[in-house]
Amino acid sequence: MSGRLGTVLMRVAQAIPVIIGVVIISFVLTRALPGDPAVYFAGAAADETSIAEIRQQLGLDKSLPEQFLIYVTELLRGDLGQSLSTGQPVMSDLAQRLPASLELTLLALILSCAVAIPIGILAATRPGSWVDHLCRLLVTAGVSLPTFFTGIVLIYVFYYLLGIAPAPLGRLDFIYIEPDHVTGLYLVDAALAGDWETWLGAAKQLILPALTLALFTLAPLARMTRAAMLSALTSDFIRTARAAGLTEGTVRYTYAFRNALLPVLTTLGMVFSFTLGANVLVEKVFAWPGIGSYAVEALVVSDYAAVQGFVLAMALLFVALNLVIDLAYTLIDPRIGFESQ
Repeated sequence: MSGRLGTVLMRVAQAIPVIIGVVIISFVLTRALPGDPAVYFAGAAADETSIAEIRQQLGLDKSLPEQFLIYVTELLRGDLGQSLSTGQPVMSDLAQRLPASLELTLLALILSCAVAIPIGILAATRPGSWVDHLCRLLVTAGVSLPTFFTGIVLIYVFYYLLGIAPAPLGRLDFIYIEPDHVTGLYLVDAALAGDWETWLGAAKQLILPALTLALFTLAPLARMTRAAMLSALTSDFIRTARAAGLTEGTVRYTYAFRNALLPVLTTLGMVFSFTLGANVLVEKVFAWPGIGSYAVEALVVSDYAAVQGFVLAMALLFVALNLVIDLAYTLIDPRIGFESQ
């Protein structure tokens, strides 16, 4: 146990240079953005004197090394700065927005895994059948259809035509009261409070944007599951297992799928990382107050602190996710030891 803990701590230490690199690159790139936050903050009617005063108040009149030193000093104190676009500390903005994106992304991945993995397995075990063709059709549709188009179609069908979905106006309808903040995930917080009416209202608001993202994330998961299972089923150890008289179910799910699960898990991690920060189109279509739309709004107005906070939060989540995937590897296949990675 102590050896594994030491290895985890070593992995965290190895991630420190990555985080430092992200801090430096995000700082430099945000300063390279077109536009001047002082001009935006001063307003369209401001003169040069007012803009210069605001630039001085924001510390933008200092040299880049001085600005970076101030930023790192505040960062070490846990201060991500003040957002110009919202007027709130970036830390509080991220704490409010990130759970919304996490809840949406996690439910979308659960839905896509529930469909993609069984279809990928069936397509691999029945190549050339209708299931295989269905898998290819879903993969092609998921890759080809833009998420904003899928979202608009779902809204048109289920809200406008059928009237069975609520209006796409955020995480919760105005007739409900937000649950007490525990995790920031409305479904979890409402369940912890025993408020099942609010839980149902939050679930109704969540289902269409989650389906939109699920159709997008389903494609790479189904494709990887099919390819990994095809590779595993043609391996020598599968032929040996069949020759030993094991049942087809045992061969397929105990041996083949367990070996195919590693690349599927890697793909799932990459899809999760990409979707969490890149689902801005879905958030815009459904007025979802997530971290992706927050980052885009900050980019438009050159809100340096907000952009840098978003990039740093994504980097920390990516490092944490990689650590979780490494741990899952050792659970799925004991031959993969932490020390060997």
